Amino acid sequence: MQKSKYMLANERDMLWGLTVTTIGYEEIQPGDSYPTKGHADGYFFDIEKGRCLNEYQILYISEGEGVFRSASTKETKLHEGDMYLLFPGEWHTYHPSKNTGWKSYWIGFKGKNMDDRVTHGFLSPQKPIYHIGFSDSIVTLYKQAYEAALQEAAYSQQLMAGIVNHLIGMMYSLERNIQLMSRNQAHVDMINRARLRIREALESPLTIQQVAEELGVSYSNFRKLFKEHTGFSPAVYQQDLRLQRAKELLTTTDMSIKEIAYQLNFESPDYFSAKFKIKTGRRPSELRNQ
Repeated sequence: MQKSKYMLANERDMLWGLTVTTIGYEEIQPGDSYPTKGHADGYFFDIEKGRCLNEYQILYISEGEGVFRSASTKETKLHEGDMYLLFPGEWHTYHPSKNTGWKSYWIGFKGKNMDDRVTHGFLSPQKPIYHIGFSDSIVTLYKQAYEAALQEAAYSQQLMAGIVNHLIGMMYSLERNIQLMSRNQAHVDMINRARLRIREALESPLTIQQVAEELGVSYSNFRKLFKEHTGFSPAVYQQDLRLQRAKELLTTTDMSIKEIAYQLNFESPDYFSAKFKIKTGRRPSELRNQ
């Protein structure tokens, strides 16, 4: 069984940065032939010969298992809970196992948003498969996108683009967190406690060294683990949160810039102003005057 919808995008839609081309769902029973019939030109393929697409696709196996292979990836087994990406111009082939079949969702799309993620190394043909496990939230997003495609209401391209971005973000984040937790759950818990401690003490003179001491770990090891888990050094994380809090105080209170600087434990009002401008592009006085 297969359900699919092919979408059109106008020139205005394309300026959004991401447009959806196809969306669908298939349920392949054990022993069924594959691929199923009914694909539009350019989508149907012979599993032995494979194919190249002129778009990206993101696929999710909610049940069953199969096999994937591409120009950049050797033959790899796909399991329930795996998501995988197809890249434009990248030869690939895939199919469900004859013994299990599969239930699979897909969305095809193209656009500068995705191109930029590949250019900057967030996503790559060398790593097309993400092991995220079964997620009802992922299935719900695919179903929402399919319903939006069927209704084809005004601005449905923008709605579906948002769902695709949500799917990609969940895929990227879920696997990363699973990997981190599998290495050491204690480290994950420690960093979560550290983030909470830093957030709750933005208006106190708490130092990162003190946080490390409270958690019973050396500063150098704490800094390394914190950056591995969050992408920030703990000092930058603390400073950026303080700058966010400063923005809130500038726009919602009558506190002077000097008072805000010292309340948030910056070395001096001038140092605070310089860091604020680097972060926001404006000096605190410019934001206050607005």
